[in-house]
Amino acid sequence: MLDFDWRGRLVTAGLTLPCTESYGAVAMTSPLPAVPDFTSTADVPCWRIHDGEAIVAFSTRLGGVSAPPFDTLNLGRSTEDDPAAVTENRRRLLVALAVDPTRLATAGQVHGTDLRQARTPELHPACDGLWTSERGLGLAVTGADCMPIAYVASGLVAVAHSGWRGTAAGMPVRALETVTRGAGVGPERVHVYVGPSIRACCYRVGDDVARQFPAAALQRRDGAWHLDLVAAARIQLAHAGADPAHVVDLLECTACTPSRYFSHRRDAGRTGRQWAVAALQA
Repeated sequence: MLDFDWRGRLVTAGLTLPCTESYGAVAMTSPLPAVPDFTSTADVPCWRIHDGEAIVAFSTRLGGVSAPPFDTLNLGRSTEDDPAAVTENRRRLLVALAVDPTRLATAGQVHGTDLRQARTPELHPACDGLWTSERGLGLAVTGADCMPIAYVASGLVAVAHSGWRGTAAGMPVRALETVTRGAGVGPERVHVYVGPSIRACCYRVGDDVARQFPAAALQRRDGAWHLDLVAAARIQLAHAGADPAHVVDLLECTACTPSRYFSHRRDAGRTGRQWAVAALQA
């Protein structure tokens, strides 16, 4: 089992070591990622990251208008929530992030590995990631346990939704490769942010799922497999050339933090959705 701190350093026996010691040396040729900030007293509490010209955010369930069980900042239109409440919740979050609510691209997610380039505000069907170099155009993917991942490179941002199916199929790397091609940079120059998602503490899986992941991404607890999706993503990204110090994890579990996050597994499917948002400042 691997244990990492929020900036991708391997923690072992009470010591923190550079993650390059476990994955091999990767030259650090660009500034470190920005430090995530959470302000619980904001009108719409969320994780905010200002990385150069990019804005990245991960929402919580706080600060919206939806009634239980979608209370309160449900952003998912695929739920049984009042559509008017979802629209207002989306507006509140985007205004809080200084992103124009009329300039948003979203993904019609299918647990796959397809990413689309977004040039205009619209719904992109049958994909699980978006990227853009258009300033002022917001990108959003939805989740309630699956990993939301944001990517920042020079003049480009991307967001990806990666559950166990997407991760097993290589979505974290597929998005990284798309970003490097679009920005014309090497993978070591991309900053990656992993938002709130279900963690190994709560993510029990069967043998059929466990066998699709490396041993370092699995834990055995009480006779059952528990999957560490973030560890799986880190391994993939490092093997693809990302600098482990440029992969930032918020270390937030959706399933065991009901006061802050929606969780599809914890709430047996009847729950709201969070967003990962990214945009280049206009």
